[in-house]
Amino acid sequence: MNHPNPLPLSGVRVLDLSRVMAGPLCAMALADLGAEVIKVEHPERGDDTRDWGVRIGSHNTSYFNSCNRNKRSICVDLQAEEGRDLVRDLATRCDVVIQNFKYGGAQKMGLGYEDLKKVNPGIVYCSISGYPVLGPEKARPGYDLVVQGETGLMAMNGEEGQGPLKFGVAAVDMFTGMYAAQAILAVLYARTRTGEGRHVQMSLYDSGMMITSYYGLTAWLNKGDPAKFGNSHPSIVPYGVFDAADGPVVIAVGNNSQFRKFCEEVIFCAELARDPRFEKNTERSKNRGELLPILLAQIRQHTRAELIERMDRAGIPCGEVLGLYEALQSQRTQQAQVWHRFEDAEAGPQAVHAPPYVIDGTRTGVRHPPPHLGEHTAEVLGELLGLPQERLQALGEKHVIR
Repeated sequence: MNHPNPLPLSGVRVLDLSRVMAGPLCAMALADLGAEVIKVEHPERGDDTRDWGVRIGSHNTSYFNSCNRNKRSICVDLQAEEGRDLVRDLATRCDVVIQNFKYGGAQKMGLGYEDLKKVNPGIVYCSISGYPVLGPEKARPGYDLVVQGETGLMAMNGEEGQGPLKFGVAAVDMFTGMYAAQAILAVLYARTRTGEGRHVQMSLYDSGMMITSYYGLTAWLNKGDPAKFGNSHPSIVPYGVFDAADGPVVIAVGNNSQFRKFCEEVIFCAELARDPRFEKNTERSKNRGELLPILLAQIRQHTRAELIERMDRAGIPCGEVLGLYEALQSQRTQQAQVWHRFEDAEAGPQAVHAPPYVIDGTRTGVRHPPPHLGEHTAEVLGELLGLPQERLQALGEKHVIR
């Protein structure tokens, strides 16, 4: 996609040594904003996620493609000294390094922050670990599912009386990746004034605790777990998923004026809005046990289309509840142009999410589809390090690169 103006991070080069999700998502966010991202992978297996999800061609999968667009892939064996030398040389030509090796792993390979700072004082170095570097568990491996349990996130989800329930996606990994990208951008901005790089240290646990948000603060203040409300809101009524005559519908009545309109213009029960038990949200929340059965019975008498048309007219937030594939195929999705279609050399027509960033009226777009394993090794090493074909061939024969 051509842009009238350069993307914000054009000219920034990122060395992505990470794998799985949090680190790759962080690097992809920077790539989506214009950075040149070089993804370093193991010569044989590549990123772990190349074996997760639906297979696309020889080495790509739905999981890998979801967090590696706009990158170039090179394969370098970091267990070989020559491989580590190549990465150190690349780091001297980069602005940012992202890694999520086990705690201390990068240092053992001579690729830690202090190592790379010696050869590139301006490097912005991001380490992503499972647990806080300020705590005693800093060397413990971290996994999204485990952290969802340990931070109380599972305890927040689902209906009252239901057991622990994880998020449908790896929310801790995803938030960690986005928080890491924010921190990197902040340090890059500071570097324009100081010329110095910094070491950004992120952990899944810290990010998981942040996601508890107002639920976490409520638990802290009340010294106990808040009640679980499933698809409903803990303090706003009616606000949740309700069954219409032909399927579920989201109704989000945000204030007392909207509740009055909902009663009068949507379900035609004006008397409810005048009932002192329900007139104000504080009372509706307190008396939800009496109000919700009445609303449920009334809502079931109308179709989704009828309810949504009336709520739209009244200015009440609402929407259908769609299946995932149904949502992907919806007219709204097509109009928003949130999918990027491309031709994969092995798998034929494919698609990935388009970046969510719209700048100056233009979506930042997908410049590079998710790369095949080692697709750009010769290109990058020749372009950035000036390695001749003979040298590349020799490294390939020793399995240092692919």
